[in-house]
Amino acid sequence: MGMNISSGEGQESFNATINTTPLVDVMLVLLIVFLIAVPVANKVHKVELPNVENIPTISKPENIVITVDPEGKTYWNATQIPKEEVLKRLQNIAPKKPQPEVHIRGDLNARYEYVGRIVAYCQRAGIVRVGFITEPKKN
Repeated sequence: MGMNISSGEGQESFNATINTTPLVDVMLVLLIVFLIAVPVANKVHKVELPNVENIPTISKPENIVITVDPEGKTYWNATQIPKEEVLKRLQNIAPKKPQPEVHIRGDLNARYEYVGRIVAYCQRAGIVRVGFITEPKKN
């Protein structure tokens, strides 16, 4: 802020205007920086992205299929088991070499809580390969 104080006698007027020169200087520097930086940031190399289709899963006999129905009932391969039993069974199969894959078949209308519980059990048991079984997209 600029201010002139005169030392003369009888003159007691102050210049109370704001000096905008530094503000204009900073704004011009910022404008130049953005004009240079934006075109550089927008450069994108053209690449051809792959098109992917779901490949049907080939289920091996040692793989475990856990099914969750809309009511939250849990099935180990084809046998209904209590929810508390799932973690115990997963902990029993986790040390096997090679470790079997766990495929989760969650019903479309099942609450996420039911399916999420199975995923958490797999993580807690140390299962490395967990997959979700879905239906192919209908045309």
